[in-house]
Amino acid sequence: MLKLFQRLSAAPTNPQPAHAPKRFDVADLYRGPADVVAATEAAALPLDENLRQAYFWIVNTAIISPHYDIEYLDGPPQEFLLGDRKARLTLPSAQSYSSFVLLPLLTFATQRKCLFIGGPGRGKTASAVLMGVLAGYPVREVRRGMQRGQPQMTVSDLLGQPLPSDLINADSVAKVRVAWRSWLSMRVKIIDEYNRIPTRTQSALLTLMGDNYAEQFDQIYECPPAAWYLTANDDQGGGTYQVIEALRDRIDVIVQALAFNPRFLGELLTRIEEDARPEEFVPREIIFSEDEMRRMAKEVRAVPLPPPVRRRMEFFASQFEYMDVAGDQFEYKSKDTARLAGTDWSWLTAQDDGRDRLKDLGCHTRNGLSVRNLMTLISYAKAMAYFRGAAEVSLDDLRQVLPFVLNDKLKPDLDSPFFQAAAHTGFRSDRIGWLRHLFDASCKEYDRLELDTKDVTAELAAELQAGLDGVEEPEVGKRLGRIERQIAHIGKGGKLYGPLHDDLLLLKSLHQRYTNYLRWLTQ
Repeated sequence: MLKLFQRLSAAPTNPQPAHAPKRFDVADLYRGPADVVAATEAAALPLDENLRQAYFWIVNTAIISPHYDIEYLDGPPQEFLLGDRKARLTLPSAQSYSSFVLLPLLTFATQRKCLFIGGPGRGKTASAVLMGVLAGYPVREVRRGMQRGQPQMTVSDLLGQPLPSDLINADSVAKVRVAWRSWLSMRVKIIDEYNRIPTRTQSALLTLMGDNYAEQFDQIYECPPAAWYLTANDDQGGGTYQVIEALRDRIDVIVQALAFNPRFLGELLTRIEEDARPEEFVPREIIFSEDEMRRMAKEVRAVPLPPPVRRRMEFFASQFEYMDVAGDQFEYKSKDTARLAGTDWSWLTAQDDGRDRLKDLGCHTRNGLSVRNLMTLISYAKAMAYFRGAAEVSLDDLRQVLPFVLNDKLKPDLDSPFFQAAAHTGFRSDRIGWLRHLFDASCKEYDRLELDTKDVTAELAAELQAGLDGVEEPEVGKRLGRIERQIAHIGKGGKLYGPLHDDLLLLKSLHQRYTNYLRWLTQ
């Protein structure tokens, strides 16, 4: 019976070819038999297929998570409106996935940081332990290396203790050796209930998560690349200690453990009767070596992000930072300026009456997106495409990972007109649904403006990116004129919104670069 927990499907998870055929390389003539064998073994089971096998084993055998909330479509889905409030149930027409299983796996593939949230007993810690086993560690070692947040945790408890003999005999702090904790060297790091760690110890954890090294008594321990898994009972910083903002910002993706469906109680009964813990029966075929983890992360980074998808991502990100009343100089008209100045938010929003606050997506939020947020979003979109065996990132890949990456990054303004509407009541607590709604609304506006074919600002930027070799003074003058006319054209529209503000700043940058170049030409 226990062999059922170790069974993998023999059928390929992605029947369509995912990789281009290998091209002839003259270096092949000089490779030895060992290289040929290694190449053959690598071709037998690509790492992306290995990752998909891991997903299906977990979702079918290890983690009871029948919530297929990452939905892909091959055509129009079947939809049902149910109940008094007409709740919409969608039946996806293509292979779809459980975020609670898939997002941790994408974190594993990219070696980033995932936070599990949800009530006690929902499988958060068990899922994190599974990730450690996939990295090749015995279950006992994974559990021993797990850090459990508690109010008395010190920096030494987290990182390591100084050697007592050195504390007595060393004549300087630099000579005090540290017995580093063994978990620092692991490729999967788990922090259980991280919101119960004292603030001072959180600061040490921040350095470890952000810069990948530990520091004690002037001694430095360089940690290997790792996938991080943290757990908390909620995502509001609850617990014994408030989580410092910088530490929360280091978390790349948030995954909610949804409530258990009692209709699957039979599967629990089998585990009880067999006294079986799935993490103890992980098939050897889906365990990744250190080298495989390194190669997989490299393969994920290599997945192309096509320009049309990137442009829609740019347009979406441009929606949220602009705030006209926050500053006088054009560059400082941002929510970040208001936040840094400590200006009262309700007063600012009352003054910001130049836009349609119901239509403007920027009015939904109290902040914009950081560079780190955008880099993380790109990484997970690449990982999603890689997992699906796609040749490049699609718009759907971006749409599916975006709510989980930005879950704790975009702060909703619950006093905005959008959230006051009766039809949007559910969005006040459903962050995932709200963020998908934002992205879909942004894409609709992008299509309405026909920016794939009518983006003058993008054309002017591409003209400069092509280089300035051989561009003479008369041509520079023409280009400066076109930039100035485009700025004037945008100004005729009256109201300014986030994407227009970013376009204008780009145009100003182009104008300055041409001005500098013209000065160089004339001198």
